[in-house]
Amino acid sequence: MLLNSNQIQQIIPHRPPFLLIDKVIELEPGHSATAIKNVTANDDFFKGHFPQEHIMPGVLIVEALAQTGAVTILSMDENKGKIAYFAGIDNCKFRQKVIPGDTLKLEATVINRKGTIGMAECVATVEGKVVCKAVLKFAVER
Repeated sequence: MLLNSNQIQQIIPHRPPFLLIDKVIELEPGHSATAIKNVTANDDFFKGHFPQEHIMPGVLIVEALAQTGAVTILSMDENKGKIAYFAGIDNCKFRQKVIPGDTLKLEATVINRKGTIGMAECVATVEGKVVCKAVLKFAVER
């Protein structure tokens, strides 16, 4: 399944400049999703992080992973129109910088879900190299 930014915005509430995924290239609702973020020097966050050496903030890489996970959960029929809230993070590791020109591949796989609470194993890569790994927790509004 392929979703463009307009279709993504029909699933999650994020909007530019805080929408951090450009397209979804794979989606298995409730199970997994793979998204792409094309990192450009025009991204607003580079104005201040850092002016002398543009580096995508780690917290925004995690947010992009969380948005990918949100697409996974909120694309399920029973969750359409709801919001998935960020509820926690475990085992987060950053392995290399993300800079303008990079294509960030974001993968989220749900590993546990009970009712409205769940966890997803998430990995961000650039050219096949891991830049960030984390287990993200979420809560879907009732």
